[in-house]
Amino acid sequence: MDISDTLTGPMPIRRGNGPIAGLFALVALADFLIFDKAPGINLLLFAFAVCTGILLSAPKRPSPLTAVFLLIFLTLASAPLLEAPSLAGFALCLGALMLVALVAARLIPGRLTSLPFVFFRFILVIPLRLAEDCWKHGATPAKHFSFARVRQSVGLWVMPLVLAAVFVSLFAAANPLIEIALRSIDFAILLQFLDLWRIGFWITVAIIVWAMFRPRLKRRSVRSQTDRAFMVVPARNAPLGHASLLRSLALFNAVFAVQTLLDLVYLWGGADLPDHMSHAEYAHRGAYPLIATALLAAGFVLIAMRRGGPGDHSALIRGLVHAWIGQNVLLCLSSMLRLGLYVEVYSLTELRVAAGVWMGLVAIGLILILLRILLKRSNEWLIAANLVSLVAVLYVSAFIDIPAFIARFNVVHSQEISQEGPPLDLDYLSSLGPSVIPALDLYLLKLPDRLIDQRTRAMTVRYYLSTNFEMRRRDWRNWTFRAARLENYLLDPIAR
Repeated sequence: MDISDTLTGPMPIRRGNGPIAGLFALVALADFLIFDKAPGINLLLFAFAVCTGILLSAPKRPSPLTAVFLLIFLTLASAPLLEAPSLAGFALCLGALMLVALVAARLIPGRLTSLPFVFFRFILVIPLRLAEDCWKHGATPAKHFSFARVRQSVGLWVMPLVLAAVFVSLFAAANPLIEIALRSIDFAILLQFLDLWRIGFWITVAIIVWAMFRPRLKRRSVRSQTDRAFMVVPARNAPLGHASLLRSLALFNAVFAVQTLLDLVYLWGGADLPDHMSHAEYAHRGAYPLIATALLAAGFVLIAMRRGGPGDHSALIRGLVHAWIGQNVLLCLSSMLRLGLYVEVYSLTELRVAAGVWMGLVAIGLILILLRILLKRSNEWLIAANLVSLVAVLYVSAFIDIPAFIARFNVVHSQEISQEGPPLDLDYLSSLGPSVIPALDLYLLKLPDRLIDQRTRAMTVRYYLSTNFEMRRRDWRNWTFRAARLENYLLDPIAR
């Protein structure tokens, strides 16, 4: 069996303590900027510091033009963190730093479609990279751990420290200012650095930063040609052979055709449903299970249309696969319509927004599978294309104030305002945070005067949200555009 060891060679470590000093400096900076602070612009500033450290500690420093390009790239990728802290923005920033580290270490693959696998191999070694280098450093023959050497090193500091303490005590006795300064030292402040959470934070930052300074990829093995052939071309009558796939696709298309026809008649056509069943109930019953169905169908299509499989040699199988993918895309669109009908009756929530985005991504993935088949691309191309669509969606969504969007949608479509939708759920709106305050102001502005109780509740919710926002911890490190816009809104009565 042919096994190729593609473990990247160890990065040459420069003589000197530059990378180690940079590591300690970045851990200290992370403690100052991030630990026990609300997330905000501090994350962006730390990302720039890490990027600078990567470029300066690279074994072969990039050219100034490359360094400027990487800094600009990091700025664009991390811009969502400047708008508002979010999990998507943090993931995009971390991914950008990983890409900068790979570029600085010259580990970028020749084909961009292989980049997702390189990222995956990089992620696998990040948790162990620091421990691995520490072990190698301690295992060097010239650096074996020795209690005698430690005792000797400590002994060298005994006399200097004792004499320094004596001199300080003499100076304190001779100079009242020094005595006052010594008595004012609060040693309790030093004890806070022994907090276990703080030490864990330092270790986590050190592990991630060192992996960026010294990136390396997990080794991989390539299967032999005989194994690959055995896996790709099964017998004709095997479970994944030509006959089985042909029967499966014919049956699946028939089953999906029934569901597609029902959706076209009742969902898209608006035909009357049976008694005691509303369109909202019909929509709710199918929104999420149909997405699971589409995902399962996508996996089956990848198996059916693998390289060297029956789909490569049968026009009938390819035609059935194309028809089935088309039905699955329509299934995703029907699921999105179902979700829209359900939202009209039961209002919008964060989970339903996420479900709509997820349905769109599944539909894009199915279209990409169809393009992969038609263009005869590899699975690497398919994974890379899906990753690009996912990153694009995350990047755009990180700039959108989802709670504010939900609040405004629910206010505009509420029964009190539009006379059609559900009553506004003020308890749910209050759980979304201060971003909903502008929507509440719109609600109070358009609310009929006769609904006194509802107005009182809305004003109470707005008061508590604005009070909590004003009482938040104010620090330049947690500044964001979103919070600044809301603060300006609250200070400007004309804007309201």
